Amino acid sequence: MRMYDIILKKRDGMELTTAEIQYFINSYMSGSIQDYQVSALLMAIYFRGLNERETTDLTMAICDSGERADLSAIPGVKVDKHSTGGVGDKTTLVLVPLAAAAGVPVAKMSGRGLGHTGGTVDKLESIPGFKVDLGTAQFIDQVRRIGAAVAAQTGRLAPADKKLYALRDVTATVDSIPLIASSVMSKKIASGADAIVLDVKVGSGAFMRDQQSALKLARAMVDIGSRVGRRTVALITNMDQPLGFATGNALEVKEAIDTLKGRGPQDLLEICLELGATMLLLAGKADNVQGGKEILIDLLKSGQALNKFIEFISAQGGDPRVTREDGVLPAAELTAAVPAPSSGYIRAINAAMIGRSAMLLGAGRENKESQIDPAVGIVLQKKAGDTVKAGETLALVHANSTERLDQVKEHVQSAYQISADKPEPARLILGSVPEKL
Repeated sequence: MRMYDIILKKRDGMELTTAEIQYFINSYMSGSIQDYQVSALLMAIYFRGLNERETTDLTMAICDSGERADLSAIPGVKVDKHSTGGVGDKTTLVLVPLAAAAGVPVAKMSGRGLGHTGGTVDKLESIPGFKVDLGTAQFIDQVRRIGAAVAAQTGRLAPADKKLYALRDVTATVDSIPLIASSVMSKKIASGADAIVLDVKVGSGAFMRDQQSALKLARAMVDIGSRVGRRTVALITNMDQPLGFATGNALEVKEAIDTLKGRGPQDLLEICLELGATMLLLAGKADNVQGGKEILIDLLKSGQALNKFIEFISAQGGDPRVTREDGVLPAAELTAAVPAPSSGYIRAINAAMIGRSAMLLGAGRENKESQIDPAVGIVLQKKAGDTVKAGETLALVHANSTERLDQVKEHVQSAYQISADKPEPARLILGSVPEKL
């Protein structure tokens, strides 16, 4: 078997066999084929695509390039949740304790963020003392004891994905549906969950900018899950403006805690209830999504979800006082208001621009070597549909330096569109792709 023939075959629009896909991944990992040949195949896939079987074979070849987590020692149906990424997306911080409080074991392996803010583990590390580097035995024991654990994803899970992504990033082949789907699902399958709930974001602050592409990606990932025996459901959610009010690591942790206390932003609560209810449904803890939502609302009202979060923080070495005392989470040295340039209604907020502004402050990584500042970020004071008067505060910038402050304030102000007419309320849940039975 030769890589040249595989490239030629896909270039001409022909279907690759399972053996050819496995040869491609295995040879790349062993170093017997070079980057330039892999780049050529990635470009051929970008233009010619992969069918459902090919995409699943690629997913499993990537998955089998490293270790797989064995969660069989944990009783019950383990349900994982994955978001394709957005601005202010702190849903995992709410969903982990909420689902665990409902009796759904959550054994989650998460990555670090490269972009506008940190990933889930970066956010959790803004809690003083919180440890995300857990050994396998400790990870499984914690889920057995309290129903939840979040650990930093190791390089041993789906290592081929990291190599392929680095190459896709420099060859303009990132935005290929089969390549995205295989990247996401290889890591989810390797992480060992029995069922997967996918949150596919679409809009100005998401990777997928239009609903048609988001739906296509959602269907591709659900198909992969069903083909390999994982119950998988995808929701398509709106990311045309940041989720909630806070963007920034410690700021998002605080907002997640407020949500667990029943006083968080309505949009964050809505999406957490929808995702959480779907997790309960797949785990057999609810008969339907509405019933799952009612269970979760009761857990929030009773304080059981917040108590589970406290238990979860304590189990991983974090300071549980973050849930009840100000000043425990890192706080920025200065806060600057961004004024509205005119009066009217907030028509739209460019989520990507808010995310970029947070990264300029240090909330995210501009490159892999960047250090995250957990305290900085942006807290919106106005969202789409709100009225505003000229000079009124649109957002508060939390910063530890004045170096980029003026630039960030300009970016945030320009992210807002103000008009004389009140816009129609935008839907948050735009669609779904049910599991294939």
